[in-house]
Amino acid sequence: MSAKVCLLGYKAVCLQALLLQIFVSTSPTALGFRWNDDLQKVVKFGDGFLEKPEDVCVDKKGTFYTVTRDGWVKRKHRHGPWENWKKLGGNSLLGVAMSNDGHLLICDANQGLIKVSEKGWKLLSSKVNGKKIRFADDVIQASDGPIYFSDVSTKYGLSDWTYDVLEGKPHGRLLKYNPYTGHTSIHLNHLSFPNGVALSRKQDFLVVCETWKFRCLKHWLKGKLKGNTSIFVDNLPGGPDNINLAPDGSFWIALLKLRTSGTKELVLEGVEGKAMVVKVNEDGKIIRKLDDSSGKVLAFVTSALEFEGHLYLGNLNSTFIGRLNLNKNT
Repeated sequence: MSAKVCLLGYKAVCLQALLLQIFVSTSPTALGFRWNDDLQKVVKFGDGFLEKPEDVCVDKKGTFYTVTRDGWVKRKHRHGPWENWKKLGGNSLLGVAMSNDGHLLICDANQGLIKVSEKGWKLLSSKVNGKKIRFADDVIQASDGPIYFSDVSTKYGLSDWTYDVLEGKPHGRLLKYNPYTGHTSIHLNHLSFPNGVALSRKQDFLVVCETWKFRCLKHWLKGKLKGNTSIFVDNLPGGPDNINLAPDGSFWIALLKLRTSGTKELVLEGVEGKAMVVKVNEDGKIIRKLDDSSGKVLAFVTSALEFEGHLYLGNLNSTFIGRLNLNKNT
């Protein structure tokens, strides 16, 4: 047996050990969650027109926006059909949010932070401290101007993100873009696969999801605790992806791979299988759960946005956004 083969075998054992350390856990049922299959009641919003819509946002007029894996920004006016709005190209468009001036902010995993308007699109940020942003993921803008967006890893990108999970080290960070100066800075460093980002109702703190630690962090932006970071919610029944503020001040969190007693599902089959979203109050307590236990309609969910009594669900394995009537169907 060659030295190269021995080395590869050693690396495989090390990677397996790392995976077991990261993922071995109790199941959602063991954590006290019962399946309800409420997500099987979704209406397929934009069915056939939206290619793997990762995220969704809505403006003050009720116009919906999403990005798809075929490189399009698509939108739907309140009383109109879905339409192709702007073609950005590529297959790396991820998180979306409305800017304070009514335009669209997008994280392109490969390029960085983008702003889109009727006139076209502009790359706002592609580097920090002179180095390229490798994996821009989700974004939110505060009312006083700063734009916060997650950079999943400084070492790996969208095409090889699984290596970041296997390595199990905190390569991620939360970046802050100043729209007045055009400067991008590192706001939080050494995060473990930071994904979704959301501001609280008072915007005195933000929440950032650490997907494969199955938790979300709370970082204070104002008040006596300004600058402090603590665990907001821990031991989630799945890896938190995107997070959105709900009208009542709580948060909707989309969960990716549900926790199991092993790890091969993630490596061999990806994150598909069973969908779940949870609603968490301002104190980090889960107050509601919705799921599709068999993946019959939604195999997994990447984002959950509440608007006018409905929950809109992004995902990366279908051609629609799920729309669930929260008052009627659950």
